[in-house]
Amino acid sequence: MNLKIYSISKKDNDEYENIVNNFIKMSKRWATIENINIMNKYIIKAQNSSEIESKRSYKKEFDKYLGSYNIVLDPSSKEMNSEEFSYLLKDRMHINFFIGGAYGFESSFLNSCQKSIGLSQLTLSHKVAKVVLFEQIYRALSLINNHPYHKL
Repeated sequence: MNLKIYSISKKDNDEYENIVNNFIKMSKRWATIENINIMNKYIIKAQNSSEIESKRSYKKEFDKYLGSYNIVLDPSSKEMNSEEFSYLLKDRMHINFFIGGAYGFESSFLNSCQKSIGLSQLTLSHKVAKVVLFEQIYRALSLINNHPYHKL
């Protein structure tokens, strides 16, 4: 299984990134996971311009990474439990996850993805959302592979 997580963010070497890297390391026995941070001059300029321009810049950047199965994180989308989330991963070879910038996504990008999910009704910082996503990916892989982590 090959998972790629794309996010509009700068690469940070902080505690959050260390936690994400730890979940990637623990998941290696079941999947290859890439954490891809995207921030460029076009996105920075758009974010300083307007919400509309920001969303357009996120879509333009992410469109080129759309693959066979794409999951976008969207706070207004349906939440699911860990078992339901694990079914999204089961029997798929390639999955892309997308975490938008501060303004979220245009509806056209949401519609171009096969699944849109919410992590929580709470407002989460990008760093916290990323940690939650990587933990849930590890939990899903544990469930799929009958590892006891899920019950700990």
